[in-house]
Amino acid sequence: MLHAVPEAIEYCDVVSQTAARILRFPAGRALRYIQPVNATGNVTDWPYLTEDLPGVGGEIKRFDDDFVVEEAPLYLPSGQGTHTYFTIEKRGLTTHAVIGHIARLLGRQPYDIGYAGMKDAHGVTRQTFSVEHTDPSRVLALELGRARVLSVDRHTNKLKLGHLAGNRFEIKLRDAIPNPEAAARAVLDVLIRRGVPNYFGPQRFGVRGDNAQIGLAVLREDYSEAFALMLGRPGRVDHGAARKAREFFDAGDFEAAAESWPRGVFSQQSRLCRALLKSGGDTRKAWRTVDHTMRKLYISAFQSGLFNRVLAQRIATIDRLETGDIAWKHVNGACFRVEDAATEQPRCDALEISPTGPLFGRRMTETAGTPGQMETAVLAECGLHKDQIATPGSGKTSGARRPLRVPIGEPTLETGADDNGPYLLLKFFLPPGGYATNVIREISKNPDIDPLSR
Repeated sequence: MLHAVPEAIEYCDVVSQTAARILRFPAGRALRYIQPVNATGNVTDWPYLTEDLPGVGGEIKRFDDDFVVEEAPLYLPSGQGTHTYFTIEKRGLTTHAVIGHIARLLGRQPYDIGYAGMKDAHGVTRQTFSVEHTDPSRVLALELGRARVLSVDRHTNKLKLGHLAGNRFEIKLRDAIPNPEAAARAVLDVLIRRGVPNYFGPQRFGVRGDNAQIGLAVLREDYSEAFALMLGRPGRVDHGAARKAREFFDAGDFEAAAESWPRGVFSQQSRLCRALLKSGGDTRKAWRTVDHTMRKLYISAFQSGLFNRVLAQRIATIDRLETGDIAWKHVNGACFRVEDAATEQPRCDALEISPTGPLFGRRMTETAGTPGQMETAVLAECGLHKDQIATPGSGKTSGARRPLRVPIGEPTLETGADDNGPYLLLKFFLPPGGYATNVIREISKNPDIDPLSR
């Protein structure tokens, strides 16, 4: 039986609190859940599937070449059509940064550039983009600094989000315990058999870790709180001019804050400070000037946080179906309602299907029975009901189901050494939306395994 725990520390009220922890329970008992969020709102300690197995320690992403990810395309370009497909290799750059740079060089808008999935800045990434009505030779000649064009081709349609079979990873774990192979293999064997927990990674919640709290404030129509998180309350990751801008905002000097934000990456923050100044501090009115994409990002982060809560509560039985679940077919992403858990469990044991968690929104299919009660309780603990996530201010997010686990493909591990010292090398494949850090954190047991969680 799965239980939500109302007396646990509230997800919605942890912004100013120190880090909370997960209370561990023996296998077979429901997890009593306490939200593991530190003062910046960044998740650092979701419960492990392999809690009973020791980790090897270590850290990743010390060097760009320590974290390599390559997209596996859903289809190959046909060689004909008006869309130029091009594969690039980037280092230390986000997908959005690369898109902005490419758009400027080609004299296009960022929305003209198609892509299949988001990648963060840390590491080396090989991914494909598309642009229409642009000669391939012009794209091939682009000078991109920390990125380079590897190949170009033509196709008949724009590359869109989701046009991806998955991602292949090569990750070097450094400073692990001596002789880590046996311990790493024991964990990997469990992940192969039971699946990888499908937590949203820390990058989903932003560098400051407060994107989910901003999303919650918006859903509550508390725009003053949303702006305070977006533009004020300097934290440990804020430095220099950006920190000064936040201090000016907290002091109520919107004009000085607008002038202090560094140009370029912080242009939106400066613009919002001016919008507040123009509106006389009317936060509801100023919120209308927030970019639509950013509005959806904050709500998406809040959805992701709730999903992680549900997964945390079900982690001990991640490979068990409940009657009333909405199950996910890994072969094609289709979902269906589980009417009889015992009948469907053999397919779950074979990792053909998995239970899902909620991404609350207008079109999300609701679970029933015990899973439905849990999901309703998780949302209610934040003082919300499901209709509020479809408000105009939220960007009318549609909602979806997401599998609680994903299969890991082609996994290998080996030890080695290079000019930067010894390492444990892990190679594996994950389907779209799967976070490689969910594999690494299980093997490492280091809650700060990802730089964004530090």
